Amino acid sequence: MPSPVNRHAPARVRFTRDELLAAADRLLPDVIAPGLDVLLCGINPGLWSAASGHHFARPGNRFWPALHRSGFTPRQLRPDEQHLLPGWGLGITNLAARATARADELTREELTAGGTLLRAKVAEYAPRWLAVLGVTAFRVAFGTQAAKVGPQDSDALLPTRLWILPNPSGLNAHYQLPALAAEFARLREAAGR
Repeated sequence: MPSPVNRHAPARVRFTRDELLAAADRLLPDVIAPGLDVLLCGINPGLWSAASGHHFARPGNRFWPALHRSGFTPRQLRPDEQHLLPGWGLGITNLAARATARADELTREELTAGGTLLRAKVAEYAPRWLAVLGVTAFRVAFGTQAAKVGPQDSDALLPTRLWILPNPSGLNAHYQLPALAAEFARLREAAGR
């Protein structure tokens, strides 16, 4: 069984290669609570995130800057401040629990199983909006090719509304930070925040 991470470990600036490789066996707990305004769903934890115990922790990931620039948070949070998100009606989960160096290392089966688990999590916690960060992973997990960035016409998660955001990884060259923040802002406005 994978070992859990220490949620309260201080943020680390650097990890050795061995520490990162060992992180592939760790689980990263959700930041979640009932009735959130927006539950943000990443594809899966990166090795840096698993090693640190904090979502979107790899230097160069644009999640935290985009979240702030879009107006979701009053200041740019550090990954080790993720516990503050529910106070702003926000949470974080992932489609797949397995930490990898790159999201494309996940199998189709892992993403499909993750979609099933995500539906159950949404039913249990009932966020107003679910925002999946990565259109390609969403298409695989939910078995649809029709999805595109933005709001989705889907009743699969009712009463939770569905929005697809671009993947904030630094590897996603299609969206630079200003465009990424603008997409996050569109969701914030739709969510009435």
